[in-house]
Order: sequence, then C-alpha cells, then structure tokens
Amino acid sequence: MGLFLFPPPKVATFNLLLVLTVSPVSFTFVNGGIPTTLEGPFKPVTVPLDDSFRGNAVDLPATDPRVRRIVKGFEPEQISVSLSTTHDSVWISWITGDFQIGDNIKPLDPNNVSSIVTYGRYRFPMDSQSTGHSLIYNQLYPFEGLQNYTSGIIHHVRLTGLRPNSLYQYQCGDPSIADMSKVSYFKTMPVSGPKSYPRRIAVVGDLGLTYNTTSTVDHLLANGPDLMLLVGDVSYANLYLTNGTGSDCYSCSFSQTPIHETYQPRWDYWGRFMQPLVSKVPMMVVEGNHEIEEQAGNRTFASYSSRFAFPSNESGSSSALFYSFNAGGIHFIMLGAYTAYHKSDDQYKWLEKDLAKVDRNVNPWLVAAWHPPWYSTYKAHYREAECMKVEMEDILYKYGVDIVFNGHVHAYERSNRVYNYTLDPCGPVYITVGDGGNREKMAIAHADEPGNCPEPSTTPDKFMGGFCAFNFIEGPAAGKFCWDKQPEYSAYRESSFGHGILEVKNETYALWTWHRNQDMYSTSADVIYIVRQPDRCPVTDNGV
Repeated sequence: MGLFLFPPPKVATFNLLLVLTVSPVSFTFVNGGIPTTLEGPFKPVTVPLDDSFRGNAVDLPATDPRVRRIVKGFEPEQISVSLSTTHDSVWISWITGDFQIGDNIKPLDPNNVSSIVTYGRYRFPMDSQSTGHSLIYNQLYPFEGLQNYTSGIIHHVRLTGLRPNSLYQYQCGDPSIADMSKVSYFKTMPVSGPKSYPRRIAVVGDLGLTYNTTSTVDHLLANGPDLMLLVGDVSYANLYLTNGTGSDCYSCSFSQTPIHETYQPRWDYWGRFMQPLVSKVPMMVVEGNHEIEEQAGNRTFASYSSRFAFPSNESGSSSALFYSFNAGGIHFIMLGAYTAYHKSDDQYKWLEKDLAKVDRNVNPWLVAAWHPPWYSTYKAHYREAECMKVEMEDILYKYGVDIVFNGHVHAYERSNRVYNYTLDPCGPVYITVGDGGNREKMAIAHADEPGNCPEPSTTPDKFMGGFCAFNFIEGPAAGKFCWDKQPEYSAYRESSFGHGILEVKNETYALWTWHRNQDMYSTSADVIYIVRQPDRCPVTDNGV
C-alpha cells in the first residue's frame, strides 16, 4: 500500500469550529502509488463485487432524533449555506414554522416573519445585517384520498461584500420576535485566480436519507471539505405515497396510483439531518430525476426550486435547473438534464454565453456537473441521457471542460479522457458518484456482460423522451448497442457506497480520491492526479 502525505490544514480554527478537525495524517490508497492522467489511458479495471458489505439501505424513520423537529415557534431550522457566483457573496437559507400535510391545510403567511441574517468576520462583532425574501410552496394532488402538503416558511438571504478565504460567523431569523438561530460559521471561497483554490471539494450523488447516507456523511465530514457538490437525487421523497408508505421501487409497489405521489415531510427530515454539515460547508445542488415531483397543474420541481438558493440570476440563468459559479480558479457549470437542452433552447443559449465569458487565465479549471451520466457502463440507465450528450458534448469539448461529475447510476465509475466514445487526450474525465447511499440500493450489473445489454427502445429517459442511442458505427463495438467487454474509455468501476474529494493543487494538477464507506476514514479506493495540458489541448476561451 502506498502513502501520500497531505499538508496540514491552513485554517485549523475553522475545522475545529466545524467539529471537523483534520489532522495532518496520511491517507492510505488501496491501489498503491498515485498515477496521473498523463500516463493514461489506463486498462479498464472492474473491482469484484464485495458481497460482505452491502450497507444498510433503509431510510431513517421519522422517529429518529436526527430528523425530528426540535425548534419551537418560528425558530430557524434546516439552515444551509450556498455560494453565489463569486467569492464575495453567499446565500443563507432556512425554514421557520412547521409543515402541514392532510386534507385541510392552511399555508403560512411568509410576510409574518422577517428574513434577516446578522454576521461578521470571526472574532469580530456581528455588526453587518442583510435582509432577503421568503416563500412557501405547496405539493397538491387533485385526487381523492391523496394528502396535500404546504411547507414551512423558506427564507433566502444573500450576503455580499465578503472577504475571500475568510471565516465568518452568523445568525439567521427574525430579531423582532427573538427567534434567531444559534451562531454558526462558514468560510468564503478564495478569489478567482490560477493559484487560488478551495482546499477540498466533496462530491456526492444520490444521497437520500438511509443508514448508508449517515455513513457517507460521516466519512465526508472526516475529510473536512470547504465545499460540497450534490449532483442530484436528494431526499427521495418520491419513493413514498402521501400517507408515508415507502418502497425501494415505487413503480413496482405503487403502479396503480393516478399520479406519482411524494411524501414531502421527507424533505424536512433531510434538511434537519444535513444541517450540522450544510450550515457550515456551502452546498451546491443540481436536480436529479427524483426532484421532478409532478403535482397538480403539471407543476414540477417545486420543492427543489423552493428549498435551495441558487446563483441563477447572478450567473445569467433563467432557471434554478442550470447555473454556474466560481470557486477560486475553478469555474463550475451545473447543467439541467430534466429541462430542455437543445441548441434552440434557453439552457443551451445560456451555456454558450457562460462558456464564452470564462477566462482560463483566471479560471484555468472548468468543471461541469449534471445528474445522468453520458459515459456509464452499468446496465442501470445505460445510454439514458444520449440525447443530451448529442446536443451538448461538442460545446463542452470545444471549450475544454476538464472534469464532469454525474450521479444517477448507484455505483462508482471513472473514465479515461474520452470524447464521442473514443479515447481522446483532450476529452474530459467523467466521474459517476451516484453511490451516496439511497434506498434504491446499488447498481451491480454491467451492460457489457452477457445477457445484460438492454433493449435500445427501453433506454431513453421517460421524462425527457426522444431516442438518440443507436448502435455504434465504429470502434470495437461497431454494429452493436453495447460493448462485449468493459469499454476502453472506462478506467475504473466499482459497486460500493461512498463519496469523492477533489483537491485542485494548481492550474494543471488536481488530485481526485474516492472513499468507500466500508473503509477506514483515511483510506482511498481510487486515486488519480487529473492533469490539464493547455499546450497540447488549446481551447476556445475568452482569455486567449
């Protein structure tokens, strides 16, 4: 086994405040030394399934103390931090008042409670104050016997004028009624620049709220991230009927329901469980299919778009389903796979403008994220997002996207650099981290194994429609819909629960580590340096 020594954290005080003390201990890498993408492409690796560890894919019950409401009156709960587009601004979000569910619900009035955050730099007075906006949302079903839901009052406040790479303390609530939160802390991002990066970025997908989830979050906390990306599928409230009855497979258990129901209190349980982490570490979310949540009037994404604050307006986006932001010298693009993405649609036009504004001299790293993967070799969701890939892959390649993060497939997989199903030294590295811990359990079967290649007509995403996944016309799989062995673009795949950590070291080197829940906290199962080659792979860029 190889060892790699990380430097001690620069802000020990911050980690102590988060109860996330990260000692300068060694990380142990299961596969020995640390390779780089310069040495690739690598021969495909499939880690054999470990039947001895399947985790506990059972949802936390409503009686678990970690998900119960412990505040009173209009005291804030479900507090979270998210980023704006630049280092000098963040969003603080929280909920006051309790939800209602049943036949006769009466929505709360957001005007009855103010949305105020008082804040200041750590060890200085909290003498700054910002005011935001509040809202409620409803989840309504026009069918007899189904229970309707109305949320507590959701608050979003944007703080501006913040110093980079600095620790702040804050309280949120309504001081006029003495309902303020306890003091919490967050750290701002570094300024954008080629030498300036967050220390560690956690990446996780398909999290849910199971006992596996708790293990994932515990391991993630131990890595002391400065930022967290959640690449879709959050609470899995849509695996439940409105009466609170749940299932690992909604369509298997509840095929006769007139509409796909949800049990919205699961969102509140999730927000309470996550508060100790996301009230301190900024979390950036992009929607997954489990956030669609259709209701009366064909309305969708009500909970997702209401509960989280997104830098949509700041990044020029017209929707919470796609946006961008900077974190030091990284420009992140969060794309929506469940909203229109064709070249004539708003999202694609926004993407063109956003990419054209990126100055790679200031933001050398370009990272994209969305929910369903384009390059996955598992049978589950195989080539499901092919139409999105057809529309958007070229422009991401043209602008030199370095890394792509996805979820959806409940397993881990990392690609070699690839473009159009072909090994390409200038293509992105695609990483699927849909192994956060949800109750739908693990993806195990691979499409390239005998008898596992799905019928092409069954593969398109049911919500978006369309059919774009045809047989390959060239390469080792020419004339076939699936490969007959692990594709050469697939570098590493394994069915285990876990999370990833991205550490950008400078303008060309980034360390990626994937951490399995069954391993010790200091162990990585997959590790690689992802290396940019701007001289070899010139890109279209505003800084040229």
